[in-house]
Amino acid sequence: MVYKTLLFEKEDGLGIITLNRPESFNGLNDELLGELSLLMDKIARDDQVRAVILTGGSKVFAAGGDIAYIASLDTLGAAKFVALAQEAVDKIDNLDKPVIATINGLALGGGCELALAADIRLASEGAMFGLPEINLGIIPGAGGTQRLARTVGPGWAKYLIYTGENIDTDMALKIGLINKVFSKEMLMGEARKLAKKLGSKSPIALKTAKKCINYGGGVDLASGLLFEQKSWALLFSTEDQKEGFSAFLEKRKPSFNGR
Repeated sequence: MVYKTLLFEKEDGLGIITLNRPESFNGLNDELLGELSLLMDKIARDDQVRAVILTGGSKVFAAGGDIAYIASLDTLGAAKFVALAQEAVDKIDNLDKPVIATINGLALGGGCELALAADIRLASEGAMFGLPEINLGIIPGAGGTQRLARTVGPGWAKYLIYTGENIDTDMALKIGLINKVFSKEMLMGEARKLAKKLGSKSPIALKTAKKCINYGGGVDLASGLLFEQKSWALLFSTEDQKEGFSAFLEKRKPSFNGR
């Protein structure tokens, strides 16, 4: 499939998604979100892809929703658009492979919400984050009110959403919004290095760990622990578990096949 608003490439088990609307600073519209949703389905079915990098390129991650487009929506159009946005973002969050958001420049509004759906967020020095929707008389609608609170806690989530203020990488790192900061020159190389490291792990164990963490965020501790317990035991029926233990005892690197 040829994408109009995205670039996608595969290399050595790594899938790289690049948002590609430079004329609008990668503003999120219905076309981009629709293509992203379809691409996530394709990646989910592709066993050759074991880790994903999501980037907006070297200048900007995504400056937010495409305001000119969103301003034209009526209530029914807005409902359809926000449902599409949540669908695309949810598919990133629920993908059974690790996703690394690699952030240069602005990650605002919908761009920040897109990054929040990734498992790991790496940013370059000078990147800026924020949810400024309050300044337009609306609120985040692509999961921001939910994922931000789960990531940085309700106190910081309320502060950022209520004020609409932007924060730099130092503050984003301090509150746990991002995991690591690199120079712009090093960022993509470090993201590739991490993605390849994750790609060498057991796909089944990674998938199971992600399910446990995501499930646990929405239930009480006892339910989360029970889910973890059952998931842990189930892994002992896999070839990857046997390979991992054998490799450890034989003092060699494991070779996981995802079965």
